[in-house]
Amino acid sequence: MLKNFWGAGERQPRGGSGFNSYRGFTREDFTSDLTRSTCSACSSEKRRRRDQNITDSDTASRERDAHLKSLDAPRRAKGLKFVSKSPSIVKRLFTAEQEEKYTATLEDTRQRVMEDGQHFTHGSSSKKEQQHKYMKNKIEIKGFLTRYILKTWTLLDSESLKRMAFGEIDESKPHKTMIMVGETGVGKTTLINSMVNYMLGVESKDRIWFEVIETKENQYESQTSTVTVYDLFTEHCPFSLTIIDTPGFGKTEGTDEDLKVAESLLELLRSGERVDKVDAVCLVMSSSTVRLNTRQNYVFNAVLSLFSNDVKKNFVVFVTHAPTKPTNSIKAIKEAKIPCAQTDDEEPVYFRFDNSHCENISVNSDCEEETDQLIQGFHAAWDLFNTSMDDFLTFLKGNKPVSLKNTKSVLTHRKQLVKHITSLRKQINAMQLEHEFEESYREKVPIDPSTGLSKEATCCSVCEVNCHYPGCWWVRDLSWCTVMTKNYCTVCPGKCHYTDHVKEGKIYETKTRKVKKTLKDLKKSYGKESDENKRRIHQLEEAISKQEREITRLVEECDKCIHVLQEIALKTDALSELQDLDFLCKEAKETQCKEEIVQKLEELKKKAEGKSDMTRL
Repeated sequence: MLKNFWGAGERQPRGGSGFNSYRGFTREDFTSDLTRSTCSACSSEKRRRRDQNITDSDTASRERDAHLKSLDAPRRAKGLKFVSKSPSIVKRLFTAEQEEKYTATLEDTRQRVMEDGQHFTHGSSSKKEQQHKYMKNKIEIKGFLTRYILKTWTLLDSESLKRMAFGEIDESKPHKTMIMVGETGVGKTTLINSMVNYMLGVESKDRIWFEVIETKENQYESQTSTVTVYDLFTEHCPFSLTIIDTPGFGKTEGTDEDLKVAESLLELLRSGERVDKVDAVCLVMSSSTVRLNTRQNYVFNAVLSLFSNDVKKNFVVFVTHAPTKPTNSIKAIKEAKIPCAQTDDEEPVYFRFDNSHCENISVNSDCEEETDQLIQGFHAAWDLFNTSMDDFLTFLKGNKPVSLKNTKSVLTHRKQLVKHITSLRKQINAMQLEHEFEESYREKVPIDPSTGLSKEATCCSVCEVNCHYPGCWWVRDLSWCTVMTKNYCTVCPGKCHYTDHVKEGKIYETKTRKVKKTLKDLKKSYGKESDENKRRIHQLEEAISKQEREITRLVEECDKCIHVLQEIALKTDALSELQDLDFLCKEAKETQCKEEIVQKLEELKKKAEGKSDMTRL
């Protein structure tokens, strides 16, 4: 299975010995129960031959166990060590606190088992005892497969980031790191569990299934809610593996959830988790994808916008639910110009998987032919998976890991861009915001008779002032009023005609009220009385100028971020944040911002769109 990964002169693992090196499990612990689910309608001859094959397999397995024990006796005589003496992998993968926690947890487990009289040697414990010690839970699926949830050690558990480890660390083995990304429900979780079974040497005839991630019933919902790091160490596999699993993109929660993935990845790279290189970024898609629709285009763009340009050659495509060659899916990848590693024929590097290898089979005891077809399909799916994994390991071995330093820079500048655009929107909205002010106004009110003054007054309806009060007693023709000269009032500010005046039992009084106006509208209203409000106008001008200076600064910061992203990002036009620029340009015009600001926003938008067709190939 792993022949491509073994160098010349190294002892290759013999076929079917996957469990012999896995923490004390022996194949005879499982085979007796795992091969009994057969069709009751099968002929006795078929059952006899099947049982004979199982017996032969058990005998061969026991012989291999004895051979491996003899080869491994010196090491086991000293006791099985959970962590090697030279902890270079531990130091490279874990922080000091995580290393201490991981080592202590494993040592505690070893001591407890030793106290119970159990020994960490192959085949020394019964099947039930081993399951009790090493499996957190056992879930039996009626029918063909038995599913086991493996014990993992939690090294980090925060709201946005988790890290878990499984198995025994061996620093002598090469280490690989991969990132799984893709749309919700395409099967990323199933692939991770499949890799665990591959590393443990599980075969189709074993009819068992191990999981580090418990699978939900609804496979079309996202199985992962946070960025999760899995560190996998097994004795059977000639390499150790770190898998960074991301939540599915394009969930119903919207783009905000997708932005959280970018923030979580940045948190991972900034933290002390020591993930600084990647061997492969696996873009997972379903074989049912024959042409990228709007949603799928968004998903792929969102994924690509997370990484730097130098990761392109480490991008590979995983096609799930693909029992046959996914010609249409690969054609869709090429038409969408998804950047990824290419073969010598300039074809996308892809690996296909038929997820039915881990699905339960409903065996129909009344139809032997149907049962045989299902079982044959099950074995064929396993064979395809093993072949694809062999090919993938060959790719990993020949491909150089890439530093995530530039990807970290992409995520950092993307986060800054989000922050600047959000602040820019707030500043533009602030210029449209109506502030509440107290405003004086004139209102006519009845004359209070208790004052003992005149019962009537001559008032100007235009200027809203009391031109003759008190003292206006007898005159009816207002042109004869003592405040009038040649038919025009000598009191009101506008020197209005006497016909603009009214004599009645009301007078004008000054009152105040709260009104809402923008700063610019308020400045205009003060402009009518500029002689009295120069100080207020100056204050408003300063406030408006401060807002415009801040908008200019934010535009320049956005420009810097976009410039850096266009230099190092894998796909800059995929940034969803840039879609806000068109909206901001329109808002700036409606707010009557300075022409200089509107022009800068439009230039920024054009710059962002300038490389919309320049995905780096």
